Amino acid sequence: MIITICSSASFYRQAVDVQAELERAGYTVIIPENAELMKQRNDFEVTHYKTWFEDAKDYHKKATLMRHHFQEVKKADAILVLNYEKHGVPNYIGGNVLMEMSLAFYLNKPIYVLNEIPEESSFLEEIVGLGSIPLHGKIENLPAAS
Repeated sequence: MIITICSSASFYRQAVDVQAELERAGYTVIIPENAELMKQRNDFEVTHYKTWFEDAKDYHKKATLMRHHFQEVKKADAILVLNYEKHGVPNYIGGNVLMEMSLAFYLNKPIYVLNEIPEESSFLEEIVGLGSIPLHGKIENLPAAS
């Protein structure tokens, strides 16, 4: 089973850890391109990669990363959304991850959400409407890798 991990860049260190855990359990795991780069450099400081905040001419980099990860969602059998606390918001799912979830939904792929559905999210209706499956913080609630 191929799992593509989707998450805020703030959670890429956790994405690398979850990737390793899932691979040990027999899954093939795809993480975002920048998460792979962060892993290689052992540098998980998001501001070192999101250069478009300093220079708006770099937004093309964001677009490239988004297109690339959409292709990774397409390759997967399912996606796993990592949703931890961010800026005091529990179980955070941002706009970019919502777009990836929407693509998975369109492609009829299961959408697993590691933690609880974020009840306070302005996207609650959409997250639930996509048929998101919460794992209640337990990776082992994913279907078997077979």
